[in-house]
Amino acid sequence: MMTLYGARGSGVAAIEAALRLAGAEFRWVDAASWQPGPGLEELKRVNRLAQVPTLVVDDGAVLTESSAILIELGLRYPASGLLPGPEQRRAQSIRGLTYIAANCYAAIGLIDYPERWCDPCDDEMSKRIRAGTRRRLYELWDIFADTFSAAPFLSGEHLGALDLLAAVVSKWSGARAHLKESRPRFFGLLRSIECEPRVASVFESHWPTQ
Repeated sequence: MMTLYGARGSGVAAIEAALRLAGAEFRWVDAASWQPGPGLEELKRVNRLAQVPTLVVDDGAVLTESSAILIELGLRYPASGLLPGPEQRRAQSIRGLTYIAANCYAAIGLIDYPERWCDPCDDEMSKRIRAGTRRRLYELWDIFADTFSAAPFLSGEHLGALDLLAAVVSKWSGARAHLKESRPRFFGLLRSIECEPRVASVFESHWPTQ
C-alpha cells in the first residue's frame, strides 16, 4: 500500500484527489515541516527536506514534487484519465503541470519564506518581497488561464491531473480572489473542478465550507 505524507489545507490535496481518481489504496500520515510530532519524524526518514506532499509507492520508491507525482500516477494508472490519451493534449497537460510547479509553486515558497532568499532580511524587506512576489504570482495565474483553455476541463474531456493541481494550488496560494475579478471564466472552472463529485469530499476535507 502507498503512503501519503501531508497536512490538511496544503498542496497534498491534489495528490489525494488523484489517488482517489485512480482507485489506489494509500495510508495517510499527517505530517508537515510546521507540525512537530511523530508524523514529521517519519517523513524526515524518507525525505530530508520534509516536503509535503511526499508519496512512498508500493515498491518503496519515494516520490516528491507534486507535478512529478501526478505524472507518475497518470502513467501508472492510465485508465484513471489523470493524463489525457491523445498525444497533443497529454503534452499540453504535462506542460501545464510543469508551469504550475516552476512558476506558481516557486512564487509561494518565496512569499512564505522570504528570509531564505535575502540576508539580512528585515521586516520591511520581507514585506517588499512578499508584495512584489504576490503581484507576480497573480500575473502568472493570468497567463496560465489565457494559455490553457478548458474543453470542458483543462485536461480535456475528463477531469485530470492538471485540473487537480490548478484547483489546489490556486486555492492554497490565495489567488482565487484575484482570478474571480481578472479571469471570471477560469475562476468558474476552478470552482467546478473542486465540486466534481469524485473529488469534492477531498476539497471539503482540506477546506471545509464555512
